[in-house]
Amino acid sequence: LDLLKDNGKDVIGIGKIEDLFAGRGLTQRDHTETNRDGMAATLHWLERDFTGLLFVNLVEFDMLWGHRRDSEGYAQALREVDSWFGQVQESMRPGDAIFFTADHGVDPTYRGTDHTREHVPLLAYGELIRAGVNLGVRPTYADLGQTLAQTFDVGRLAAGSSFAHEIGLL
Repeated sequence: LDLLKDNGKDVIGIGKIEDLFAGRGLTQRDHTETNRDGMAATLHWLERDFTGLLFVNLVEFDMLWGHRRDSEGYAQALREVDSWFGQVQESMRPGDAIFFTADHGVDPTYRGTDHTREHVPLLAYGELIRAGVNLGVRPTYADLGQTLAQTFDVGRLAAGSSFAHEIGLL
């Protein structure tokens, strides 16, 4: 985030991004408490003219359904995001890309409240994104960061391997 900001890119945090990163690297903050507020804020920011990263955290997946092991609530939230995504697609500009992922796994059907150890998804969408590319199991979260750094042409990060060429961003 710091590298993007230091290179003049907008870095907009929605949800609890400002908390997760102690406000570092952000040029704008839009703190939201619910998924619906986060989705509304996302659409609001997509209507604005900016060049950079719109970093969205839909807080309820983790806070309400994942750690509390509410698989029904989790499934309903996925349906809500799925119905909202059409509006996101319509709001995207040529060259925009969206990545869906998570910072850790929380299986809502598993016992306990801690993080589980399964892998997290990484889904990419945009007009430039090649369909059907299987990135396999990535060795580090830093791969997405390195991909963003390469795509925004802001230099290399200390860790990670970019997959920008594999998915068609470059």
